[in-house]
Amino acid sequence: MSSDFALTANTTVSAPTKPNKWLVLATLAFGTFMATLDSSIVNIALPTIRRELNAGDSVEWVILSYLLTTTSTLLIMGKLSDWLGRRRMYITGFAIFVLGSLLCGLSWNIGSLITFRVVQGLGAAMIFAIGPAIISDTFAPAERGQALGLMGAVVAAGSSAGPVAGGLLLANFGWQSIFFVNLPIGMLAIWRASVVLPASPRQPQQSFDLVGAGLFLVGIITLLTGLDFGPEPEYGWNNPLVLGMLSAGVVLLTGFFWWESRTPAPMLKLSLFQSRPYTSAIVAAWLGFVASGGNLFIIPFFLQQLLGFTPQKAGLVLLSGPLTLSIVAPIGGYLSSRLPTRWLATAGLLLTASGYFAFSFLQADWDWHDVVWRTALISCGFALFQSPNSSSALNSAPLSERGIASSMIAFMRNMGFVVGIALAAAIWYSIRNRYALTHGGDAVSPTAQLTGMQSVYWTLTGVVLLAAAISFLRGNRPASPEHPETTKGGMATIVG
Repeated sequence: MSSDFALTANTTVSAPTKPNKWLVLATLAFGTFMATLDSSIVNIALPTIRRELNAGDSVEWVILSYLLTTTSTLLIMGKLSDWLGRRRMYITGFAIFVLGSLLCGLSWNIGSLITFRVVQGLGAAMIFAIGPAIISDTFAPAERGQALGLMGAVVAAGSSAGPVAGGLLLANFGWQSIFFVNLPIGMLAIWRASVVLPASPRQPQQSFDLVGAGLFLVGIITLLTGLDFGPEPEYGWNNPLVLGMLSAGVVLLTGFFWWESRTPAPMLKLSLFQSRPYTSAIVAAWLGFVASGGNLFIIPFFLQQLLGFTPQKAGLVLLSGPLTLSIVAPIGGYLSSRLPTRWLATAGLLLTASGYFAFSFLQADWDWHDVVWRTALISCGFALFQSPNSSSALNSAPLSERGIASSMIAFMRNMGFVVGIALAAAIWYSIRNRYALTHGGDAVSPTAQLTGMQSVYWTLTGVVLLAAAISFLRGNRPASPEHPETTKGGMATIVG
């Protein structure tokens, strides 16, 4: 008892003032902006990388290797942060990300670039998994929504700036520059994080669940690879390799959940999902990102193949989404501390569903403004949903599990994107091919393409409506199991 009092007294003397929590947020925002910028900046360089490294179709693995690595390790990184401390893991993640960026810029062929993107993806997994947990440790429950809303705006800003910055770097310095630009920014971010981020609570030393981590890692990589190959024309959903990967992934992940329910020190405590608000928030987020992934896959084809937009014009049109998100996300965060989560998040999803419904009437004679207002409507609704939903999930998780709870949100985002892309591709290809067979036309004709795309948006509308129903049924927001200002050992004093 006396040692606890002494620790609290000592930390009180050296405690930063209350505004330092915003300094913590600014530090995290700086790092998140860089990681998000890097994700969007690489996409625009793929044609150049393909040409200069003679990569052929293997160039898609520059993106896929990063996505698979990040998604498959997010939960592991979240658990390690609960075990080792979030500040240490976050700084280590940035160091690995910067090292991966350096190696990517020095790549001599497509194989080495793909390998080094895996290194970069490991660092990104640490950054994305742990950032929301640090915010949750730092801010009181009533303020978490506002803080997460501001982080949402930073993510949108990074996504918006990526294509623009990438175009400038490619035109003047070559594709290597899109990786080298991370070096000075990353070093600055590491320095700021080491100075500003507070010490975080750590769990007592215990054995790490290697079996669970292995089952999850191999299972999710196998499943996601199968989902990625399935829509590809050279494979298809009936291909034995695709069917084998999907089946193996399901079996391994089933084994993961079986093991987690029986091992004494699980990587993922399934008791987390006994909380209806947490489970509802996680499932609603996953469905929302499934729809986002499907939309992001379809809309570039619609703009360039059917409307005839140049890549530059298509990119400018699609900026309406991230720009709307960057404006509305802080508003959603502000409202999340003043309105019940179930109402605000559900209203946001209904607004998003109305945007997808409006897209289901797409035609080949649309102009750019027909796409802009629909895209902005989708982003506006999703911005209102994300912040209160993430805040609800983190508020429902105990402090000892906040790292894994935070990483679960990031995992559901990435998993949703992959499933959404596979779902949209499967619906689009199958409907357009069936239309061509029924009407005796060509599968790539505008009418067949439009019919397939319209079916995709009808499906996405239904997916988001289901998410809205789950969000509404979450119940009232529960009291947070841990409040930063009452955490044992002076944690509130440390973070201000």
